[in-house]
Amino acid sequence: MEAIVYEEFGGPGVLHLARLDRPRPGPGQVRVAVRAAGVNPLDHKIRNGWMEGAFPTPLPATPGAEFAGVVQEAGEGVTAFAPGDEVLGWSATGSYATEALADAAALARKPEGLSWEQAAALPVATDTASRVLDELALAEGETLLLHGAGGGVGSAAVQLATARGATVIGTASPANHDYLRVLGAVPVAYGDGLVERVRELAPEGVDAVFDASGRGALPASIELRGGTTDRIVTIADGDAAELGVAFSAGGGPSAERLAESARLAAAGELRVEIAQVFPLADAASAHALSEGGHVRGKLVLLP
Repeated sequence: MEAIVYEEFGGPGVLHLARLDRPRPGPGQVRVAVRAAGVNPLDHKIRNGWMEGAFPTPLPATPGAEFAGVVQEAGEGVTAFAPGDEVLGWSATGSYATEALADAAALARKPEGLSWEQAAALPVATDTASRVLDELALAEGETLLLHGAGGGVGSAAVQLATARGATVIGTASPANHDYLRVLGAVPVAYGDGLVERVRELAPEGVDAVFDASGRGALPASIELRGGTTDRIVTIADGDAAELGVAFSAGGGPSAERLAESARLAAAGELRVEIAQVFPLADAASAHALSEGGHVRGKLVLLP
């Protein structure tokens, strides 16, 4: 099989296509032929070695956490899935590959109305967004400040937060402001002057902050929360601990939550924005684009 591999931490250039032995599923696992793999900002941060404290990565490594594909082989004890089943979920071996292993408990069935690209874009974004909104205890009538609202996780979080009855102020580049309005957010430009711009939109302050960008917005977030770090969560800023802000790394994926997100997406009730699709061999270009920021929606690789 083919897979993207890196033997050392560094820039996108460390990624290369390699031939590896086909993985064999262990108990409770399945082997899946990958039809599409999602690219997340966390992928390039792990590849650079920036996240070793939270996500230790033995080298050589294959990047990628999420995928959609077809079950090829089921391991011992797996009864929920059989060869030929179309699934989406989380990989146990890295999803930037033509084949990957996954724990059966981390998979959901792909609805017929969902494309491979859309299916691969769902697991990390929707699960992360739901988890962090729960950690923030976001409730109806509250105001959420969401950094990186135009990205994959941010786009999902806007929709899930507004469905809870919250008002979302979303930071993004001006080019993505109309897109955020369509999703239901009140857009605001990030950068210098952010505190003043947010205060104009929310004179009484914000109730919670979700940082999905990791672009140095935490100090401004603390100021907007009145100097407290309470109800501020980041999934992307490595300086969180120094500032006393909670970093959410996740406590394990929820297949049940993923199945519901897939159902909503297939029914057109959850918008899945695909920013760009790359061939597997061009994963380095996908990482370079992801590192540059300003990506609206999800980047996807096709083996």
